[in-house]
Amino acid sequence: MSSSFADDVANYADAGCDALEVWLTKLENHLEKNSLADTRHLLNDRNMKLAAAAYQGGLLLSQGEARTLHVEQFRRRLDLCQHLGIPTLLIAADFIDKPDAAALCQATAALAEAARWAAGFEVTLALEFRARQGVCSSLDTALALVNGCAEPNVGVNLDLFHYYTGPSKFEDFAGLTLARLAHVQIADLAGVPRELATDSDRVLPGDGDFQLDAILGTLRRLGYAGWISLELMNPTLWRADAKQVVEIAFTSLRKILGVANAPAAPNAGRGPKIHADADA
Repeated sequence: MSSSFADDVANYADAGCDALEVWLTKLENHLEKNSLADTRHLLNDRNMKLAAAAYQGGLLLSQGEARTLHVEQFRRRLDLCQHLGIPTLLIAADFIDKPDAAALCQATAALAEAARWAAGFEVTLALEFRARQGVCSSLDTALALVNGCAEPNVGVNLDLFHYYTGPSKFEDFAGLTLARLAHVQIADLAGVPRELATDSDRVLPGDGDFQLDAILGTLRRLGYAGWISLELMNPTLWRADAKQVVEIAFTSLRKILGVANAPAAPNAGRGPKIHADADA
């Protein structure tokens, strides 16, 4: 997280990864001193794609002036996504202590409104459920919100860390369709009780206790061929050399996906497209 957007582009390209899930604050900080045209040149020079952008919050349950500010930020970010060819914008559900039916109805209506705005910019929204939140903490609830809003350009962001550390169940995958799976983030967890696990405890897939093969098998049966992001918000890794971290992380991700012997470019051949995350 301490590296710049430009550094991320360079380090990931040098490590053989040609796609990036961009952290929006980094991108916005970069654009304070660099134009959109120069940023496109930077990406094109390194053959780097921006596969998704994270995150936008405050859209589902905020009210009054706070909502106005979140919506203004959201629209600016949609414009950025369109100009830089970012197809997917990740949406985080608002924090709330005690959810009720009214809150879920409001969130569904607000998500539908946001999806209609995003459609005008040719952007898909990926709603992330988060294990510790009072509302939208499970895959089941995220699917209910996505299906309830009934907009074609909104789906679920499947973060496997939040899946494993929250109330989601494997049977929730029965309700997941290819049309409603917008993005996937993968990580692992080792030796930490799930009730105590935080984002900083994330480790490389295959180094922890999560049974990832069953879930990845389910995604394959669905026919998912979209992006898979390795999200490792782990400060211990941030202290290491960024390029080396990306190389190790990219190798780990390719191994867990069964493409360890594939060419370095992650878009070669069939199957899920792989990219690094700006949090890695």
